[in-house]
Amino acid sequence: MQPSTSNPPTLRVVHPDVWQPLPARGRLLFRLRHALGFALLATIVLTPLLVLTGTQLAWPLPYPLIAIPVGCALLGAAFGAWLGGRRHSYYRWRLDDTGFAVKSGKLWQSHVHVPATRVQHLDIKRGPLERQRHLATLTVHTAGSFGHAITLPCLDAANAEALRAELARRIEPESDAD
Repeated sequence: MQPSTSNPPTLRVVHPDVWQPLPARGRLLFRLRHALGFALLATIVLTPLLVLTGTQLAWPLPYPLIAIPVGCALLGAAFGAWLGGRRHSYYRWRLDDTGFAVKSGKLWQSHVHVPATRVQHLDIKRGPLERQRHLATLTVHTAGSFGHAITLPCLDAANAEALRAELARRIEPESDAD
């Protein structure tokens, strides 16, 4: 395979010391992912509870029994969509001289910093919905850490490529010709 003669992608950031937000077009994917997960969870957990409670209290069921799981799924999906939108707004990333950092969360906050010397390899994944919105998921695999990888979902595709190129440039060993 011949080396690419095109210029490497450039990273679009305001300033290296400023935490960068995820693009707004990824909010829908966060909402969708959370809505599906919470709809399934609410259906599995709430349906048996409501049916058991109803039979114990001898509630008359004026509606078909199928309404309970459908209602639970809709309730879970609504909550998941709201939560997904909130979680999207709390994701931030930064690439500075020492390495790559990701922080997320409001109530349970997470802040992970990976020095460039600890980066093993980098992956970019693009699902069909991400490709449609020009987004990508960047995974930074680390050496000798507990989590072994940091994943940054719904990142701008051009920024994901540029981040991968920049981090790869930092981890490649110096050649003897330099």
